[in-house]
Amino acid sequence: MPNIVVLVKQVPDTYSERRLSDADHTLDRESADAVLDEINERAVEEALVIKEAHGGEVTVLSVGPERATEAIRKALSMGADKAIHVSDPALHGSCVLQTTKVLAAAIGTVEGVDLVIAGNEATDGRGGAVPAMLAEVLGFPQLTHARKVTIEGDTITVTRETDTGLTHLQATLPAVVSVGEKINEPRYPSFKGIMAAKKKPVDTLSVADLGIDPAQVGLASASTAVLESTPKPPRAAGQRVEDSGDGGSKIAEYLVGQKLI
Repeated sequence: MPNIVVLVKQVPDTYSERRLSDADHTLDRESADAVLDEINERAVEEALVIKEAHGGEVTVLSVGPERATEAIRKALSMGADKAIHVSDPALHGSCVLQTTKVLAAAIGTVEGVDLVIAGNEATDGRGGAVPAMLAEVLGFPQLTHARKVTIEGDTITVTRETDTGLTHLQATLPAVVSVGEKINEPRYPSFKGIMAAKKKPVDTLSVADLGIDPAQVGLASASTAVLESTPKPPRAAGQRVEDSGDGGSKIAEYLVGQKLI
């Protein structure tokens, strides 16, 4: 009966116009609609599939501002049992190293964790390094970019998919697994699940509650910083070719000029 923690993140909707703030070049989360990252929905789904097959409990863990509760509730409405929300203004601008330490400390508040499941990459920061870094901090084996996950006893087996092909990995629990977009199709929350989610426990913690000095997190002590940013320029008009019987030649000349042929 595995005890599973799933990492979820609220991110700006990829269909919204996303930008960095002028003040400190951090992501302006108020400028776009916020949603539960799609890859995290797949991570939650995989945790629920494992729970349905083997029993156990699924805890959702998120680090983010107060509005991240919306993403947490969606994960709970899918079927997760409870949640931990680390919310603290001191976390603003935290780098992946600081975020990993906070996640590890929060996971440490859950007794007897057997498995941590995350998405392989969030759509906002696109670092793609947190699952591996978290495994290092926790001292767990890491099985990343999973397309298929199976558990037998305390052994976990993962089919790992990358651009170079498939690799079969095996480890002893506890472990950290990150999933790819082909792992599954997330379920839609039912009305019953949405109503039940309102009553499920969400434990809200500050960094101090986790035994972390607030001065050790946030933009001022981050390991990386954005020094300058420029908004994406508007899309320029393309070059139009009038075909008077020589359109093919004009296109060929353009492609030669662009060194494409």
